[in-house]
Amino acid sequence: PTVRKTEYKPQTYYDYSLLFITLILVCIGLVMVYSTSSYYAVKQKFGDAAYFFKRQLISAVIGTIVMIIVSKVDYFLYIKGIGKKYKIRLLFLAYVLCIGLQIYVLFFGEEVKGAKRWIKIPLLGTFQPSELTKICVILLVAYIVYAAPKRLDTVYGFIRVCLFVAPLLALVAAENLSTAIIIAGITFLVCFVVARRKGYFFVAGLLAVGLVACYIFLGEAFRGERIDAWLHVETHPKGYQILQGLYAIASGGLWGKGLGQSMQKLGFIPESHNDMIFSIICEELGLFGAVIVITMFLVLLWRMMLIANNAPDLFGAMLVVGVMAHFAIQVILNIAVVTNTIPNTGITLPFISYG
Repeated sequence: PTVRKTEYKPQTYYDYSLLFITLILVCIGLVMVYSTSSYYAVKQKFGDAAYFFKRQLISAVIGTIVMIIVSKVDYFLYIKGIGKKYKIRLLFLAYVLCIGLQIYVLFFGEEVKGAKRWIKIPLLGTFQPSELTKICVILLVAYIVYAAPKRLDTVYGFIRVCLFVAPLLALVAAENLSTAIIIAGITFLVCFVVARRKGYFFVAGLLAVGLVACYIFLGEAFRGERIDAWLHVETHPKGYQILQGLYAIASGGLWGKGLGQSMQKLGFIPESHNDMIFSIICEELGLFGAVIVITMFLVLLWRMMLIANNAPDLFGAMLVVGVMAHFAIQVILNIAVVTNTIPNTGITLPFISYG
């Protein structure tokens, strides 16, 4: 008897749960950006209550289009060589580009509130190279792990990954310690997931904490002031923003004052539509609204974990783990800053903060 061979082709599909949660978070962000920025935009800046909302809406539309296009691209294209004679990987070009942009911003970047983190682009506004660097690091670490996963079982394999990430990490840390912490966290978590032996990660974590502490206390004075403001938020002049944010959280209660009814956004919290937007969510929507937002982020991370577990190859799985680590770290840091759990640092809430 003959046996008919059946060919099974891998099927690709969208995770619609992930897609919908992302779009819902973006919509919540648009509503809250309008609510928190309208007074500031009219009274202190541009005379148009919807100024920041319009810019955020345009970015959301463009971002959605780019998201759909990127989702159709085979992610192996980023690590395949291009060119007939000399094979150049797109990842390598991105790596060199990010190093170049980070060097450029240190010397010629737009200085805002004493920090050079932005490049001014005519007609388009400002661009923060460190955001592109995050994506590059996710691709880079995922590729190194994919190329030799067993090396991560030893400390030398982890050091090898760190040596590739170190130039980008050092350049970002020079002006933006908070983003450097996120990049280091992405690197650490991706390697931790792959490695079968975990012991040396605890030593590496302690060393990293020590380096950050030295950088804070031996570096520029304003970083040490943030520690002091965190410890004495009620009396320190630099603790004003966080203290006002705590007032907003406390006054929101269980159900909140109602959408658009915040008092703290009326000039008390500086630029409340940026890093401190979660405090206004707590004030207007209460503890209930805050829990809903946090739950949506948890579901987002859960869907990413399922995607990583079902990825067809290690490279794809590590890309998802890198993105998941990025969002998890950034959400935790933002909410921790707003609630004064950790010292103040400039971290936005993904999908929700302006910009």
